[in-house]
Amino acid sequence: MELSLNTENFESEVLMSEKPVLVDFWATWCGPCKRQGPIVAELAEQGYKVGKVDVDDQPELASQYKVMSIPTLIIFRQGQEAERLVGLTPKEKLAELLDA
Repeated sequence: MELSLNTENFESEVLMSEKPVLVDFWATWCGPCKRQGPIVAELAEQGYKVGKVDVDDQPELASQYKVMSIPTLIIFRQGQEAERLVGLTPKEKLAELLDA
């Protein structure tokens, strides 16, 4: 299940998470984001912890994590940014990084 992330739940769902968390920074108007969405959803269905941040609804989070272009995918481990990928990223690559 994908989590809808915002300033209220980001700390509890991402920064305090025991598991690695893939956070997808996206927007409804972004073409590559629309193609990335189903890939991220598949990872969530496979049991990975996945959250989505709509940069239009949550500009504070986008700014805090210095998201300059979307989609930006950040993997957090123990509350820290471990990996950052910008642009359309294949599921295999994301799964590999989450499993590392």
